[in-house]
Amino acid sequence: MRSVELFTGAGGLALGLQRAGFQSSLMVEWDNDAYATVKGNAHPSGPTYGWPIHHGDVRDVNFKKLGEIDLVAGGPPCQPFSIGGKHRGPDDVRDMWPQAIRAVRELEPRAFLFENVRGLARDAFADYLRYIIERLRRPAMTARPGEDWEKHLARLGRLSIKDEAGPTYRVEVHKINAADYGAAQKRHRVIIVGVRADLEIDWAFPAATHSREALIWDQFVSGDYWRRHRVPLRLRPKPNASDARLAHRLDDLFRGPLGIPWTTVRDVIADLPEPTTRNDCGIQNHRLQPGARSYVGHTGSSLDEPAKALKAGDHGVPGGENMLTRGRSGVRYFTVRESARLQGFPDDFVFPGSWTETMRQLGNAVPVPMASVIATSIRDALSRAEGGVRERRAA
Repeated sequence: MRSVELFTGAGGLALGLQRAGFQSSLMVEWDNDAYATVKGNAHPSGPTYGWPIHHGDVRDVNFKKLGEIDLVAGGPPCQPFSIGGKHRGPDDVRDMWPQAIRAVRELEPRAFLFENVRGLARDAFADYLRYIIERLRRPAMTARPGEDWEKHLARLGRLSIKDEAGPTYRVEVHKINAADYGAAQKRHRVIIVGVRADLEIDWAFPAATHSREALIWDQFVSGDYWRRHRVPLRLRPKPNASDARLAHRLDDLFRGPLGIPWTTVRDVIADLPEPTTRNDCGIQNHRLQPGARSYVGHTGSSLDEPAKALKAGDHGVPGGENMLTRGRSGVRYFTVRESARLQGFPDDFVFPGSWTETMRQLGNAVPVPMASVIATSIRDALSRAEGGVRERRAA
C-alpha cells in the first residue's frame, strides 16, 4: 500500500508506517537537520532504504501528480498548540494544518492519519479543532477568497450533504498515551484518523496493547519484572502509595495475566553500558552529555516506569527534562541512543547531528511502536475492504 508522509522530522512516523506495511511514495521535510538525519539513513545498508525524501516546504509540493495513494500521514508542527509553547494556535505561522488538509483534498486517499500534542484538544483551541475536523471530513469544501477560518467554519455548518464536492471522510479523534501502545514513554497525544466514506471501510481505533495495571502486577504482585531483570530483593524499590493500592486491588480482583505491561526505561536501556563522555563503548550515539541537574518541575524519569515525554524545547533540551533519575547518584541526561530507544528507533538508525539538535528531533518525533499499531489497524481495514470488493466483483 502506498503512503505519503508530511512533516517527516526524524522519521518516527515513517518507521511505524513501514513496519505496518506501507510503502512511501513521498516524504516531505523542510528542516535541514531533520532532512539530513532521514537522508543519512535512507541507504541500502540502513533500515530506511527506499524512502523518497523531499527537502523543501510542503506548501510548494504539488500532490496531484502522485497518483493513487492509500494513506496520507503526518505530524503537523505542534508548537502552535503545545502546552509548553506560546499558544498562538491558528495565528501561528507554523500552523500547517491547512497544508495537511490540502494534501488530503488533492490526493483523495483512502485514509489519513495525523498526530499532534494533546494541547490541540484544550478548550482554548476547541473551535479550531472542530474546524480541522470539519475540513478533513469534507476537504473539497475550501474557503472563499478572504474568508478566515471562523467564517469558513460557520459556513460549513450551514451546508448540507448535497452541497458536498468530492469525497467525504469519517473522522475520529482520540486522545491517547503512547505508553498504552508500546512506547517507553508517558507521551500524551491527539490522533486524528479518517477513512473515505464512500468506500464503506470497517475500521475501529485499536485497543491499547499495554497497560499500567499489567506493569504493577508484574512488579509488585508477581515480581516477574524484577526477576526478568535480575534485580535482587535488596535493590528492588518499594511501590509508592498509589502503586501499592493498585497492586493490592489487582491481587484481590485478578488471578492471572493482565496483558502486556507498560514498557519501562529499564526494559529498553538495560543492555546498554553506562555512557561516558569519551564515547568509547562502540555504540553509535551513546555518549554522555554532562551538566544535568534537577530542579522544580524537571526531576527526570524513573528507571522502572515509562519515561516522561521527551521534550524538544524552543532552543534544544530544556533544563533537566530529558534525564534519568539515578537515586542517590543524582540525575544524568539520556544519551541520544537511549532517547532513540525510548521513541522506538532501531539501533542501526544513526543520528548525525549535535546532541542538542538531535534531542530536538527526538523530542518532536512520533513514537514508532504507537505509529505502527495505529497504522497496522488502518492497513488491515483497507485490506479487508479490498477483499470485499474482489468478492463482490467475482460474484
